[in-house]
Amino acid sequence: MFYAFLRGLVQFLLFIFNGNAHYHNLDRIPNRDENYILVAPHRMALEPVYFAFATRPKQFIFMAKKELFKNRFAAWWIRNCGAFPVDREHPSTKTLKYAVTQLKESDKSLIMFPTGSRHSSEMKGGVAVIGKLAKVRLLPAVYQGPTDMKGIFKRKRVDVNFGEPIDISDIKKANAEGIEEINRRMEEAFARLDKEINPDYHYEVK
Repeated sequence: MFYAFLRGLVQFLLFIFNGNAHYHNLDRIPNRDENYILVAPHRMALEPVYFAFATRPKQFIFMAKKELFKNRFAAWWIRNCGAFPVDREHPSTKTLKYAVTQLKESDKSLIMFPTGSRHSSEMKGGVAVIGKLAKVRLLPAVYQGPTDMKGIFKRKRVDVNFGEPIDISDIKKANAEGIEEINRRMEEAFARLDKEINPDYHYEVK
């Protein structure tokens, strides 16, 4: 219940300060009974809020860098938002196991950014490993809009687009070959979704 309250509160504040968000192809989102991994290229810190609002009432967990948990209040806040810590330099099997367990045994889905940060375009293997172990589909999504709070406050347009879920059950293992194929499918989906919104869109990694 607290998660839903926080989601609604932050979305209300975003509406007050921006109010120019547009959501596309919501019919492609799986029903609330199915758990999945929502995957997207990381472009803005508030993307998880927009994704979580569009897919409500589904609730999510997501990885956040461990440094964010050093402050007691910040740690309390983001944990209640569904975050759990990850060491980006040395990710542990404990982190992966937690995500897989939640996908298998709870009613919560997972938000993941395959590149790990907004400052990289290199696809990593975490999504593939967790997706295969949990046996869930991947829901691709893209965000187009301001990449900082200044743009939000200037009420620049925000677009969020959802794609058809990606089935990875045909991929036997999350080995190097399997990870490469899953990453290829995600990259193709992201490119397609960006073009659906704006054929000329290009995000520059900063």
